[in-house]
Amino acid sequence: MITLLLFIPVLGSLMLLPLKNKILMKNLALIISLINLFISILMWVEFDSSTTQYQFVYEFNQLNFFHFNVGIDGISLYFVLLTTFVTPIALLSNYTNISANNLKYFLISFLMLETLQIFAFVSLDLLLFYVFFESILPIIFIIIVIFGHGENRFRSAFLLFLYTLAGSLPMLICILYIYSNLGSTDFQLISLSEINLNSQKLLWIGFFIAFAVKTPLYPFTIWLPKAHADSVLAGSILLAATILKLATYGMLRVLVNFLPDATNYFSPLLQSIAVITIIYASFATIIQQDTKKLIAYSSICHMGVVVLGIGSNTLQGIEGAILLAIAHGFVSPALFICVGGIIYDRTGTRIINYLRGLVLYMPVFTILFFIFTLANTGIPLSLNFLGEILSLIGIFQRNPIIAVLGAVGIVLSACYSIFLYNRISYGSFSPHLKPIKDINRREFMLLFTLLLPTIILGIYPNVILDSLHVSISSLLYLSH
Repeated sequence: MITLLLFIPVLGSLMLLPLKNKILMKNLALIISLINLFISILMWVEFDSSTTQYQFVYEFNQLNFFHFNVGIDGISLYFVLLTTFVTPIALLSNYTNISANNLKYFLISFLMLETLQIFAFVSLDLLLFYVFFESILPIIFIIIVIFGHGENRFRSAFLLFLYTLAGSLPMLICILYIYSNLGSTDFQLISLSEINLNSQKLLWIGFFIAFAVKTPLYPFTIWLPKAHADSVLAGSILLAATILKLATYGMLRVLVNFLPDATNYFSPLLQSIAVITIIYASFATIIQQDTKKLIAYSSICHMGVVVLGIGSNTLQGIEGAILLAIAHGFVSPALFICVGGIIYDRTGTRIINYLRGLVLYMPVFTILFFIFTLANTGIPLSLNFLGEILSLIGIFQRNPIIAVLGAVGIVLSACYSIFLYNRISYGSFSPHLKPIKDINRREFMLLFTLLLPTIILGIYPNVILDSLHVSISSLLYLSH
């Protein structure tokens, strides 16, 4: 089943190549991504949450230079589901406004991106994980350069590419060091090996630099807002929803699992960097004038809280971090659709000063935008609230001062989210704009599809938590 999940988008890309009809191409890409979503839901239904073993494992070792080993456990399951859920939404978000000339390459790029992300989440080999962790970069680079907008898109694409590629080089060196000492990069073999504390500390720093750049944590934050501002809407959706989660998944899979003593040793440093990131990004968010950059900076704040939960090294903290990562994968794309899709398509601007009084012409949009704005601030009955509260409970057990500082970020998130909503939606209608139409059926369905899981899982989070308990417990207590 896992091989179907990995290779159906590749097959879809090959099927797109000979096609000429644009509507047929769009529909085929959408159907392929929906088939993948259906397969991942089937895997979720058949997943046995009472065992710590990897499931749906597929191994191919006929080639002596390459060990292909993939499988899923309770942690990677939800990241795979998030990827297959968000990809059709990303494709639909640009359904009407992508340039006709490059449409085929646009659709192939996103199908390939889906495959590469799933590969990264299901790899059971450290070198394989690194290969797919990095292989996403060239495609995102192409998406921003070819399909992005604005004169600065080349600079933004190069910033993203060079920052994250340079950041990942220490990770590659660490993987080679592990291979030279243990003779393998297989996850299960590494987790059974004893690595002494000094080696763990050096390896931890190397891996952490790679994950900190990709998250991004302070001071490596500069590339993300620029990439979001100049990317096409579908690129922003995937970047926010799933690509940022590769780093937090890597932290759980590598730092907490293979280097537990070093993670314990460095946890005060990790917590401090996360808090600095939250507070810095919150203040940077409040002063933004570009709506897309504002949502991008708010993403950095939320990822800071996710890292805080992981850095707590407690059951509640890590489960909260995963819940918040999933919630952010629903709410952040919805906000990008609101400001970078719906408003931008109608007005041609993302500058907040030019937008005002939209409620007069767009009442349905304003209601949905308000609900997602509240979810972004972590209001009760949303999944964001549970993720943030569990992350903070986890960190409070370790260090109450850090928990209080982390909570300040949540107060600031209410400031910038409501401030943005208020400036765009109310007041007299902007004299710079012509009267505009409310959201259409496609846009409504996109937002509604993202709203449902945010509310349902916020009320009934045990759907996720029940299958997380065993995996997180084994991660924390069997690896230590």
